[in-house]
Amino acid sequence: MSPRVASLLPAATEIVCAVGAEADLVGISHECDFPDAVRSLPALTRARVHPVGTSREIDREVRLVLQDALAVYEIELARLEAVRPDVIVTQDLCDVCAVSFDDVCAAAARLVDRNIRIVNLHPTRFGDVWSDIARVADALGRAAEGSEVIRNLQARASEIAARSAARPMRPRVVSIEWIEPVMIGGMWMPELIEMAGGITLVTRPGDHAPTLTMDALRELSPDVVVVSPCGFPLARTLEELHELRGALPWESWPAVRAGRVYIADGNAYFNRPGPRIVESLEILAACLHPDAFPDFCAKHQSTVVRVDADLKQHAL
Repeated sequence: MSPRVASLLPAATEIVCAVGAEADLVGISHECDFPDAVRSLPALTRARVHPVGTSREIDREVRLVLQDALAVYEIELARLEAVRPDVIVTQDLCDVCAVSFDDVCAAAARLVDRNIRIVNLHPTRFGDVWSDIARVADALGRAAEGSEVIRNLQARASEIAARSAARPMRPRVVSIEWIEPVMIGGMWMPELIEMAGGITLVTRPGDHAPTLTMDALRELSPDVVVVSPCGFPLARTLEELHELRGALPWESWPAVRAGRVYIADGNAYFNRPGPRIVESLEILAACLHPDAFPDFCAKHQSTVVRVDADLKQHAL
């Protein structure tokens, strides 16, 4: 009999579905939205912080919650009990991204009538995504399916890296994970940028996203800027497009003068370390080398917008 699976973060839900266990899902997090079929499942978590207001207001509210030693997300314990999971997939990487690992363990301990296996994901580098897929697949009795998913994703990533490596120029890239305050993409983002044919500024693989002051930002000279705030779909980020002028040294960056600032969907891609990490790589390749990747420009035109120095929007 297949195990009953509860997934408490979006990347985990995508992994579960990718290895063929979508039908075994009995509950998801309140943020899980892909694939569409999972949206009807019970939401087993809720947020103490609601994503309303500007990015600065959201950041302030999150910091206040953490300052009070509270978790940003809570488990809906009654719902978790009702769905009776055999496996819970969660993470201990970031308390701002999902329920805390300690809370998951405490909740599982209260379900005294069940022997629950907790699968804990902790991706900090690009290769960790493959390890997490294998870990989830093994827990669900789908090791062979997991291996096949990993092989296919690795082959796609390797092909993109090979195509990018053939380009004569490697642009300097700044990846922005949050607008106010400005946070620079870390973890797996430097590796994605390098594989897409760019040179990463500020962070190294595995680094947590640093917050940069305006003085520090002025010292940078990026050729390309990719703005993909964590948790923000493209439309939500575009609502704050005007904030970029004040948050960044707008007039001084070469990327701005060249019209090479890209606004991307940071909710579905980049900040979700699951199977669509390869789609994130495709988007980066299209932004860094659009002439070499017309296929990816066409594929991802609905998830990326290019803006010029006057903040006018253009197609990728």
